[in-house]
Amino acid sequence: MLKVRSLSSKEVIQKWLLGSMNDPIIKILSTNSNLTKTQLETLLIDFLVPNLAAKALTNEEKALIRLTKAGVSRGAFNHTLRQARRNIVQSIYTIILLGYLGVFEDTRLDPYLEVASKLKEYVSAYQGVSSNADLAAEHLQIVTMLREELEGTLVRLTSTKALSRRDITNHT
Repeated sequence: MLKVRSLSSKEVIQKWLLGSMNDPIIKILSTNSNLTKTQLETLLIDFLVPNLAAKALTNEEKALIRLTKAGVSRGAFNHTLRQARRNIVQSIYTIILLGYLGVFEDTRLDPYLEVASKLKEYVSAYQGVSSNADLAAEHLQIVTMLREELEGTLVRLTSTKALSRRDITNHT
C-alpha cells in the first residue's frame, strides 16, 4: 500500500478537509450544488491539496487522503474526479444557456448576485483576521455576523420557489 509522503501532512490535510466540509456556508452551498459530497471532497483534494502539501502528489497519494477510513483506489478517485468535472462543465453550460436566453437580465437573479458579493466580502473578512487579540475578537464578531447573514440568505435562496415570479419581492 502506498503511503502519503508524510503521515503528519496527511493528517493536517484531512483535518483541513473536515473543517472545510463542516463549514456551515460550504454545507449550504454544496447541498444545493450539482456536486455530491464525495465529488466535492475529491475536487478539493485535486485542486487544493498540492498547495497545502507544498508539493505535487500523485493521484494514488491523493486517493489515500480521502476521508474514508482506508482511502480509495486511484481508479475510484479518478472516476469520482471525472464525474465532478463533468458536473462542473454542465453547470457552466447551464449558466451560459440562461445568459443566452436572457434569464440573467431578470430581477429574480439579483439576490443570487448579491449573495455572491457578500460571499466575497465574508472571505476577505475571514482572511483578514488579525493576530492582535483585541482586533481579532472584534474582527471575528464581524465575520460571525456576516456568516450568519449569509447562512440565512442562502437558506432562503436555495428554495426552488426563489426563482418563481411570485417570490421576487420576498428576496430583495
